[in-house]
Amino acid sequence: MKALVLSGGSGMRLRPFSHSMAKQMMPIANKPVLEYVLLNIRALGVTEIGIIVGDRAQEIIDFAGDGSRFGARVTYIHQDRPLGLAHCVILARAFLADDDFVMYLGDNMLPQGVADVADDFAAQRPDAQVLVHKVADPRAFGVVELDVEGRVERLVEKPEEPRSDLGLIGVYFFTPAIHEAVASIEPSARGELEITDAVQWMLARGADVRATEYGGYWKDTGRAEDVLDCNRRLLEALQPGIAGEVDAHSEVGGVVVVEAGARVVRSRIEGPVIVGAGSVIEDCHIGPRTSIGRGCVLRRTGVAGSIVLDNASVSGFAGLHDSIIGRNASVSASARPRLVVGDDTRVEVPA
Repeated sequence: MKALVLSGGSGMRLRPFSHSMAKQMMPIANKPVLEYVLLNIRALGVTEIGIIVGDRAQEIIDFAGDGSRFGARVTYIHQDRPLGLAHCVILARAFLADDDFVMYLGDNMLPQGVADVADDFAAQRPDAQVLVHKVADPRAFGVVELDVEGRVERLVEKPEEPRSDLGLIGVYFFTPAIHEAVASIEPSARGELEITDAVQWMLARGADVRATEYGGYWKDTGRAEDVLDCNRRLLEALQPGIAGEVDAHSEVGGVVVVEAGARVVRSRIEGPVIVGAGSVIEDCHIGPRTSIGRGCVLRRTGVAGSIVLDNASVSGFAGLHDSIIGRNASVSASARPRLVVGDDTRVEVPA
């Protein structure tokens, strides 16, 4: 089996961060979302991985390289503009050949992995097997409708009046039967070749299409609030480790990671928290479920439930919470806001 990872797209919902980084590179607990995706794929024993890339191709290539550090071989497939998930399968036809494959959206987080579903697909080998999850607003998803016996009856992309709350969540298993389907459908009203239409085309012609309801934690990290939620969840699974310097005037409690080269001075940290390599935490209170990236400087600041990206600096904030501070950003204030500050930004708020 091969893998096809979709890492193109503009990431409009994740602005301002997606102005300066690929959305798949947003860090969760100090590791890019794409890293979790690739590790989940390797856990299936898959070593041949194709990655669809778009405008931010170089950032993805610089991170994943040839795939050797993941024990895999990576092939990059360029998509000039986002024309739908089924279009990605068409572009990857030469890479995929006639192998079964897993298609994985590069901004989806499934920390518990998909090994059980992959095993079921390999054993039963239906024409297609999709993962679904009960969602609050099915109108924003591809929706799977089941019959009274639990078999897939219909797939609809973003229905106005959903007949099901089972949304497709970004991991699909396919046999080569999908290739005829993606070549046979027409663009949807929004001008894209929808994978839901392709699977529905298969279903209408008697293909064996199955849906598996995913029981683990799942999050589409396309919005800032979802990134924060996912970060909090993954921090709860941290293993503690103090490789950096924590001075005698500091207090560290709970599950805390201080990476090599980081310094904690006259500060209190309540885990779960991760402090990235080379960061300086001075006269601060770092509250639970916070990630501090690499090379950051925080002084006289209180922060909780937040993400501070690499090389950012924050000083003088008494109560920063549920916020994301972008790479290389500089924030100085004594207010108590909730912030979303983009990369390379300077913010000063007078006392």
